[in-house]
Order: sequence, then structure tokens, then C-alpha cells
Amino acid sequence: MFDINSLLGKAKEIQEKMREAQESLVHVKATAESGAGMVKATVNGKKQVLQIDIDPTFFKPEDREMLQDLIAAAINKAMEEVEEKSKEELKKITQNFMPNIPGLDLNNLF
Repeated sequence: MFDINSLLGKAKEIQEKMREAQESLVHVKATAESGAGMVKATVNGKKQVLQIDIDPTFFKPEDREMLQDLIAAAINKAMEEVEEKSKEELKKITQNFMPNIPGLDLNNLF
């Protein structure tokens, strides 16, 4: 027989696990580089830039525009990588809590 209380309890459990998983994303990190390693950016799973590292031999005032472009490229690449890592982490954490309903693909939720 269908037990609505059990279903609601499971939904609350899933909601809590998702909240915990999202909070843990602060520990997921990705670093990417551009300009053959001259510029590196590190971000976390919450898409916050944690660090920018610029090779000091590279920076000259006349190179400012190129340096800005390299920083943007490194940050964008790191954001793409942390997005993938975050999806993997959330999927791993929630795989035992998501219902297995034939024909229903919940992978796109992450």
C-alpha cells in the first residue's frame, strides 16, 4: 500500500542531504591555467575565485590587456572544471537517496 508519510519523510531526508551536499561544495576545488601556465585561477564548487597566480616575469604595463584576457580565460576554464566536479560530487553523495523510477532520468538535476 502507498504510505504518504514514508514518502514525505524520504523527501525531507533527500532535501537535507542535498543541502549538506551543496554546502560541501566549498571544499571542491579546481585550478586552471592559461598562457602556458603564466596565469592560474583557483575556484571552489560554489564558483568563488579563491586565488589568482600570475607569473611575475610576465607582467609589464604594456601587457595589461593581454594579462586581463588571460585571467578571464583561466577563471572561465576553472569554472567549467569545477562545474563538472560539483556535478560528480553531488551525484556521488545523493546516489543512494534518489528514487530509482524506471524511465525517469534525474541526472540532469545536477
